[in-house]
Formats: sequence, C-alpha cells, structure tokens
Amino acid sequence: MTIQEAQTQVDEWIKTVGVRYFNELTNTVILMEEVGELARIMARKYGEQSFKESDKKYELEDEMADVLWVLICLANQTGVNLTDAFKKNLEKKTNRDSERHQNNKKLKP
Repeated sequence: MTIQEAQTQVDEWIKTVGVRYFNELTNTVILMEEVGELARIMARKYGEQSFKESDKKYELEDEMADVLWVLICLANQTGVNLTDAFKKNLEKKTNRDSERHQNNKKLKP
C-alpha cells in the first residue's frame, strides 16, 4: 500500500463508517494520546520500566498504526499530500545531513 492509497482508504473509511472527521484540534489531541500509548510500550519494552498488568493489552504495532491513522486523518483534513511531504522532507534531510552524521563521533562504533 502506498501512502496515497492509505490516505484514500482512511478518507473512505471516515466518510462511510466514521461519519465525519473529528475537528483538527481534537485529532491533534488524539494524536498526542496515541503517541503517549506508544511511548508507554517503548519505555517498558526497551527502557527500564516494567510492564504492569494493565500494560499488557497494548501491542507495539497496533499503537504505531494508531499514530499513523490519526496522522493521516490530519493530513487529509488539512490538504497535505503525505507522499509529496515525505519526499520533500527526505530531500531536506539528505541535503542538510549528508555529512553531519558521518562526522558525528557519537555515532561511531
């Protein structure tokens, strides 16, 4: 599935199953909630925190998909083509960081 296909599928789902998009502010807050749930898993799986019984219902891939879903909703609502935006962002990072990371002593093995 391409990013554009994902944007189209989310839009179709919202219009048929979800009735309508939540407003942009609500979706921004939901995005922060979803990122928080993802962070909770990361802190427990890869960090020093231990899992509580209530944490076991969360799955890493599902939480990542939730973040992506809401981000796609926001893109659709605001007219952002994520394919174009990602290409531009990758080009920006490549131009800006072409030597920066190679010369970073902190990243050397």
